[in-house]
Amino acid sequence: MGDLADEFPPHVLREYAMLADGERAALLGPRGDIAWMCVPQWHDDAVFATLLGGRGSFAVTPADPRYVWGGRYEDGTLVWISRWTTGSGIIESREALARPGDPHHAVVLRRIRAVLGPAVVRVVLDVRAGFGHHAMTRIHRRDDGTWTARSGPLRVRFTGGDSAEVHDGVLELELRVPEGEHHDLVLELSDEKLPDQSVDPGQAWSATEFAWRRDVPRFDNTIAADDSRQSYAVLRGMTGGGGAMVAAATMGLPERAEQKRNYDYRYAWIRDQCFTGVAVAACKEFPLLDDAVRFVSARLLEDGPGLRPAYTVDGGRVPDERDVGLPGYPGGSGKAGNWANQQFQLDVFGEALLLFSAAAENDRLDLEQWKAVEVAADAIAQRHGEPDAGMWELNDDRWAHSRLICAAGLRAIGRHAPGRQGALWSSQADTLIADVTTDCLHPTGRWQRAPDDERVDASLLRPVLRGALAPQDPRSVATLEAIRKDLSSKGYLYRFRQDDRPLDRSEGAFLLCGFDLAMALHQSDQPLEAARWFERNRAACGSPGLFTEEYDVEQRQLRGNFPQGFVHAAMLESARRLAEPPPPWGGLHA
Repeated sequence: MGDLADEFPPHVLREYAMLADGERAALLGPRGDIAWMCVPQWHDDAVFATLLGGRGSFAVTPADPRYVWGGRYEDGTLVWISRWTTGSGIIESREALARPGDPHHAVVLRRIRAVLGPAVVRVVLDVRAGFGHHAMTRIHRRDDGTWTARSGPLRVRFTGGDSAEVHDGVLELELRVPEGEHHDLVLELSDEKLPDQSVDPGQAWSATEFAWRRDVPRFDNTIAADDSRQSYAVLRGMTGGGGAMVAAATMGLPERAEQKRNYDYRYAWIRDQCFTGVAVAACKEFPLLDDAVRFVSARLLEDGPGLRPAYTVDGGRVPDERDVGLPGYPGGSGKAGNWANQQFQLDVFGEALLLFSAAAENDRLDLEQWKAVEVAADAIAQRHGEPDAGMWELNDDRWAHSRLICAAGLRAIGRHAPGRQGALWSSQADTLIADVTTDCLHPTGRWQRAPDDERVDASLLRPVLRGALAPQDPRSVATLEAIRKDLSSKGYLYRFRQDDRPLDRSEGAFLLCGFDLAMALHQSDQPLEAARWFERNRAACGSPGLFTEEYDVEQRQLRGNFPQGFVHAAMLESARRLAEPPPPWGGLHA
């Protein structure tokens, strides 16, 4: 057989589905190939890496090369149903990572069903640990038909492929399923000794179904219940047992072709996790809020004013960038790690306070977590005068957004603090706003990005959404209008103007900002415009309903790492906010 990287080349991102169990994810392509999966956890090396031009895949594909692909998620889950219409019938494959997820033991469930006519599929299993560098060794078929193998440090067990044959270290078989029947395949991967007994597929499917039914609410209090359930399922699937939520499941996927900039988002960004906690709190759904509070407060208590922008899911340091030897997704790179590990980002302290305020409002902060509140507030007092990398992780500057979102956080948590403490934090918020007014108020009356940067920035919507200033404040009104005028195109919003070129020539539209604008317009009593922006951005997803960070408006393509958690959080929050009239004073504080 040929190289699987050639047989299963990368697709456009809109055609991939994600399976996830909280501890890791798998990206599934339209040919039934798992093109990306890191084991044992999110930030570990990939075992399937054809997405980035590497080796390793687990594919279930119709044997008839003439087929049309389709698929869907089962409602409110990350259980995916691949569906292929061939020249002779219809085949489905039900796909999931078994839940509850185990940090050391990954279980891939695949159930092939012959819907119309007999199903004939080709199955290929090529586990390649270390980003494709370790082929399977010690491949052995037991008497019961179970296969075992090793791949680098990982143990492999595969059931359901009794008749498979080994070709150049790869398991391959042709599977025939009679009409109306199904056949289960189970792949287990672990960096520890595997359990003595193989996973029972029936029990694993039942446990997985139960976990999704238990964990994903109805969201009938939103204007888009189906999509809200799906976004919540994505966020649930990206949040592990330790409370950490990764920003995205992937690395190295380009935002602009040929620029080769590297972004590895398989880590827990403090900011993104706070966005998610606030969003689910608005929906009065608290498990993911509790997870976010638990993880963020632990990092604050450990690192104090030295809080990092991002951590590994177990609270460790994000590794430095390194080349992993992959060609990369077309236009992207093959680097792991992230340079944000060396940055100072002031705004994360403000976002943490907004998260804690949402928890306090719902009586979900314990005494230890209140200590983390004090740490975050003290850090703002100590460090608000320092230049920082800002929300967009750029060069160090005195970004207006960073200071204003800290003011919003202080004001929000001050409402839940004892009298003198609350008054102090409110006073500190006023001081911060006065400070920004001194050096970042544009002559037109709007906010500008930084003292020496007069451009407007879509991030400046957030401090008003979170209550730093009233939406009726002249500075808020002027900023909203400037953002709509200067940064919008065809119903989508861009972060800022990078140069004199048209907006879409510099980068893709930023979907987080589009949903923020929908909430800002709603807050400003413009419900029809808010609904238009919401619907436009809600449609900027792939066939499975997953969002990336950016959207190429002209080509209608997804750009960047996939899926992007904070976009799903913004969609969920805006679906909830737009279901109600804005508060009487116009605030959307956490």
